[in-house]
Amino acid sequence: MSRAIRIREFCFPEDYPTVRGLWSLAGPGLHLRRSDEPEEIQKKLQRDADLFLLDEEDGKVIGAVLGGFDGRRGLVYHLAIAEEHRKQGVGALLMNELEKRLRAKGCIRTYLLVTYDNAEAIEFYERHGWQKMDLHLYGKDIA
Repeated sequence: MSRAIRIREFCFPEDYPTVRGLWSLAGPGLHLRRSDEPEEIQKKLQRDADLFLLDEEDGKVIGAVLGGFDGRRGLVYHLAIAEEHRKQGVGALLMNELEKRLRAKGCIRTYLLVTYDNAEAIEFYERHGWQKMDLHLYGKDIA
């Protein structure tokens, strides 16, 4: 039996509960913050909704990637794959489509953040051509 897999854009608010659940089960490397609340996601979608992608299998969301482009650089905010679908190419499909869309917008470089203890993600990204950068990361809540 062949499986029907398709990549599509995130639809707000219908997809939010499913994706939020996927994010919450992604493991210790995906940290949910205030910026992941519905009203913040809605603001994000006003800028580049075409960079929030879902992978469905037989109508069920099995993966999601949230990307962004500020006109100069791209950023991958979250990539999450349902545990039973990991290591089957779902993450690679989503990332390839996201990178294709970023290139179409004129993006020449993109970044992502991975926690030190997320060995599975580090291995995945390095296998797909991402390079570790030697820098310090700072953050500050301004609101």
